[in-house]
Amino acid sequence: MSTTRASWPRLRWLFSRRAAKALLWTVVLVAAAVGANLLGIYLVGSVAGWERWLAAASGYFLVWRLCLYGATTYGWVWMRRRLLAREGDDTQARRRLVRSEVAGVVAIVALEASLLMQG
Repeated sequence: MSTTRASWPRLRWLFSRRAAKALLWTVVLVAAAVGANLLGIYLVGSVAGWERWLAAASGYFLVWRLCLYGATTYGWVWMRRRLLAREGDDTQARRRLVRSEVAGVVAIVALEASLLMQG
């Protein structure tokens, strides 16, 4: 019984409002993606037809992703300038920012590489 109470403070973050919002958004996004695929399959008539349509439209999706990456980069540069101006000469903040930037670029490169390998 005492081990359960001792571990409770470590799990408190799991039941926070922030975690609930993140979980809700994740569920909403997954449901929207599943719904979009089901609607596409219904409209095209079959899974094979849906896959052919996705392959035919892949160039448009690439342009869409590039526009999304451009908008995200613009927002990131804007946020980065504000953060560095607010933090001043804090090397820890600068290191955290660089780690975030590297992680974001690696994630995008991995996503695009996996999409290229599929096609």
